[in-house]
Amino acid sequence: MKKLIIALAATAMAGTAAAWPTKPVTIVVPFAAGGPTDKVARDFAEALRKPLGGATIVIENVGGAGGTLGAAKVAKATPDGHTLLLFHIGMSTTPTMYRKPGFDALNDFEYLGMINDVPMTLVGRSTLPANNYTELVKWLNDNKGKVNLANAGQGSASHLCGLMFQSSVKIDMTTVPYKGTAPAMTDLLGGQVDIMCDQTTNTTSQIEAGKIKAYAVSTTKRVMTPVLGKLPTLDESGLKGFNVSIWHGLYAPKGTPKPVLDQINAALKEALKDPEFMKRQEALGAVVVTDNRTTPAEHKKFVAAEIEKWGAVIKAAGQYAD
Repeated sequence: MKKLIIALAATAMAGTAAAWPTKPVTIVVPFAAGGPTDKVARDFAEALRKPLGGATIVIENVGGAGGTLGAAKVAKATPDGHTLLLFHIGMSTTPTMYRKPGFDALNDFEYLGMINDVPMTLVGRSTLPANNYTELVKWLNDNKGKVNLANAGQGSASHLCGLMFQSSVKIDMTTVPYKGTAPAMTDLLGGQVDIMCDQTTNTTSQIEAGKIKAYAVSTTKRVMTPVLGKLPTLDESGLKGFNVSIWHGLYAPKGTPKPVLDQINAALKEALKDPEFMKRQEALGAVVVTDNRTTPAEHKKFVAAEIEKWGAVIKAAGQYAD
């Protein structure tokens, strides 16, 4: 009898897996449309459709509060694999930055695997007199208290990178938060703000078009693309140890059946091998994850370490949000 029960349970689990997806899969992006994370999500969704047999995948943008609103929505969604979350480094910063983020980063989600690592670029308005990083630092020092540093809002990737940059150069700047990357970039293009630290996925085309000036990349290694290859790293420019990379991962609500999780993880791994997806990411300076962080266990282990790392930075800066 016991063997029969086990056999029936296994059959039921197999049936659950085979039945998924039974309707469109929604990937919630907790930021506005048009931003760097949204771009990653749309490219990834296109690649994910293939191993899922052409299943319909819908991108839903739920912006606000540094990504916490969208993440909280997924945490409370029906755990059947039809609502997923694609979140960036904010998954590791919200536990410290927000007193009531609306979710528990490590316990309210099933971890599915990481997607990519995205370097950041330090960029400025096209009318800035500084033409390289050395000149930029001199200009920043000469204009202390007058510099406007834009970001996409509290807890955003640009906010975190800007926070670390200010701390490293020890120059006071006026932080100008926006409701998303798109309006922040619009004002940078228009010259209303001076500088911004943003993901290569959002800045590459603007740099290539000569609409903004680029000074350095945030990773310890140069980003060897046709557009960004000549840019120095902040580390080699004098900010020793400066290393900020914005990663993206995929999550499901806690309690999603394991057979479904296994299917999603298998599809994720196949999507990351998609030649077109890899080509698009490479052109934007992003690095597709190929190591063991594509597994749920290593993905969660990595985020736990990132929570500890960024927690120290946020506490030292006193950068808390309500």
